[in-house]
Amino acid sequence: MKRLSSFIFFSYLLSLSVIEAQQVLPFPPTPSASKPGVTMETSTYKKRTEERHLPKDAPNILIILIDDAGAGAPSAYGGEVNTPTLSRVANQGISYNRFHSTAMCSPTRAALLTGRNHTRVGNGQIAAIANDFDGFSGIIPKSCATMAEVLKDYGYNTAAFGKWHNTPEDQITSKGPFDFWPTGYGFEYFYGFLAGEASQWEPTLVRNNNYVEHPKSAGGHTYYHLTEDIADDAIRWLREQKAYAPDKPFFLYWAPGAAHGPHQVPKEWADKYKGKFDDGWDKYRERVFAREKKMGWIPQNTQLTPRPASMASWESIPESEKPFQRRLMEIWAGFAEHADYNAGRVIDEIEKMGKLDNTLVFYIWGDNGSSSEGLHGTISEQLAQNGIPTTIGDHIKALNELGGLDILGGPKTDNMFHAGWAWACSTPYQGTKLQGAYFGGTRQPMAIMWPKGIKHDATARSQFHHVVDILPTVYEINGIPNPEIVNGFAQDEIDGVSMVYSFDSASAAGRRHIQFFDIMASRGIYQDGWFASARGPREPWVGGIPKGIREWNPLTDEWQLYHIDEDWSQANDLAAKEPRKLGELKALFLTESARNKNLPIGGGLWSTPFYHPEDAPASPFTEWSFDHPIVGMPESTAPKLGKNSSSVKMNVKVPARANGVLYALAGFSGGITCFVKDGYLNYEFNLFEVERTKIKSKEKLPVGEVTIEVESRLVDKIGGAMNVILRVNGKTVQEGLVPRAMSLHFTSNATFDIGTDLDSPVSLDYFDKAPFTFNGTIGKTEIRYLR
Repeated sequence: MKRLSSFIFFSYLLSLSVIEAQQVLPFPPTPSASKPGVTMETSTYKKRTEERHLPKDAPNILIILIDDAGAGAPSAYGGEVNTPTLSRVANQGISYNRFHSTAMCSPTRAALLTGRNHTRVGNGQIAAIANDFDGFSGIIPKSCATMAEVLKDYGYNTAAFGKWHNTPEDQITSKGPFDFWPTGYGFEYFYGFLAGEASQWEPTLVRNNNYVEHPKSAGGHTYYHLTEDIADDAIRWLREQKAYAPDKPFFLYWAPGAAHGPHQVPKEWADKYKGKFDDGWDKYRERVFAREKKMGWIPQNTQLTPRPASMASWESIPESEKPFQRRLMEIWAGFAEHADYNAGRVIDEIEKMGKLDNTLVFYIWGDNGSSSEGLHGTISEQLAQNGIPTTIGDHIKALNELGGLDILGGPKTDNMFHAGWAWACSTPYQGTKLQGAYFGGTRQPMAIMWPKGIKHDATARSQFHHVVDILPTVYEINGIPNPEIVNGFAQDEIDGVSMVYSFDSASAAGRRHIQFFDIMASRGIYQDGWFASARGPREPWVGGIPKGIREWNPLTDEWQLYHIDEDWSQANDLAAKEPRKLGELKALFLTESARNKNLPIGGGLWSTPFYHPEDAPASPFTEWSFDHPIVGMPESTAPKLGKNSSSVKMNVKVPARANGVLYALAGFSGGITCFVKDGYLNYEFNLFEVERTKIKSKEKLPVGEVTIEVESRLVDKIGGAMNVILRVNGKTVQEGLVPRAMSLHFTSNATFDIGTDLDSPVSLDYFDKAPFTFNGTIGKTEIRYLR
């Protein structure tokens, strides 16, 4: 094993030398040391000694992975979002200023946990738009064991908290299969959410392999918040781990939903930033750029890249809209600081336990850059996912009807900030999340702390590294060879390169020579100080269907070339000056794409609203029959009532003064509900809060046994208008037109309920009465898609 640091004890190094390499996992069971005879008197009893497979003082491991956070945000490295915990880790350890993600959530997490490139492990895009191409299937193959699987076999206790986002969307029901859940990938304990995002106020949560209700409060407060909840639970797990297995090290993966949309945080956290961003994103970027240089976080010759022509300047924003835009950024900043604070609570607990000195902490600021999916600023961020164009006027009008600026960040909005703020949080780079071509999408500040093994050094490590490098780093520290077989599966090679060589040498020559990037055809290739990239067919801050997307061909994309050893921020395109070098890198990109299952180029776009939304992950069924009410059916596996033509037929016993929900899909940020209020049958299609179509029966429902049917038919195509007919006992009682349906999903983490609305309520009409359980009796419910 290579030298870790001058601060690691000689005895620790000596212990590594006696560990036998193990290429097949799990280890075989320790045989009995006793020798049986015919009787106990003729038997020899000797208690077996379990073999230890780790060095005597193997470190605990904590990985903190913040979500959707750009390099220009944290105060630890020049930004204006207060991050004392990140600063704490940096000030006791070392920092990396050329560390990279994949530019998207699921891909980064899959690469981090397996040490393989994202498309090699089937995660070319998020699970919600997976497809049948190998590199984009949304399934991490068992031939690519996760760090948790290997560490567990070697003797670690393993646990994950928060966002997972690496399970196929059609396999997340309470009936599994569970092979691709966290517990199927080596985590002995999991508490969090399986999807890409969740309401911070009313999430759908899983503990191990069971859906569970969240507590009523968290973080010692009278209210509930998800980030505080997963910190509470991690602290509880740490205490139990110390009590039950003090002889074992732990691996804890803590990945909050913050600061991914929806941006939701207690008001006092957002209020800390009142007035701090009043001069807009352009000025923010200038201030942070100057501070990054002053701190030495970026080289003095770094250039500040300009705002894209397609992105609005702050000056161009009408004065009437600026209070809305400012508040969105204040909320995001408070949300991000709140996540950093709760990460600090976990570290504090490890310190109280007396284990921090021998805990290896990786604090990664972002699984990708800040997200521009809020487009022009939004109260309902899934609009962008579904390719639905809106105006700021639509959002502000709906917001005012809900209660105005004060409700932003609360349970009645799924707000996200203007793309300009995401770009500002990417200072000094081009791009944002979803752009593998630019460092604004991929460059993530990272700090590593290990008091026992790493001496603090304020000099930033500038070796080019990637999330795939975390796994081999952990393996080298523990003397773990790359296994050849895990759980019966022959293992694929690992792409990562250990970073241990850089721990005690900021100037050590980098050992990563090639790295490819590709997220939905926004792509790039790094090789020894050069970077070639192609933007791809869209800019993520431009809403709706990208112009020319149907005719787009990756072979005709324009490429750019940057000598990033001299041009830190990708400011100077050398494509015209260095055509030969560009040609070499383009050829290398294709070679790497073939090796990493990254074909076809743009394969991650297949199941999106741009091409084939009908192929997005969904239940294989077209008919359902529920003999009794059911709750908690994940939206991704439930009938797609807002996307496909369908019929819902229910046998209902209606009481006098009938009230309550008959069925509800998704939540307040977007969904469909059918309910009875004061005896009248109601249907509502909530198009992401900005457009609500309400249909109400002309007469009250009759009392007694009643057949209710809701027929929804697309007028033309997915995402277009939808005719809705309400029938009672076969008779039409009302009909109406939904102007725009949805094309992908309403939410990432809500559910389908019959007889109640257990998620955030879809309709304002019963918001204060939620879950508004039906006070009659629901018999059989039959749902089928219509041709």
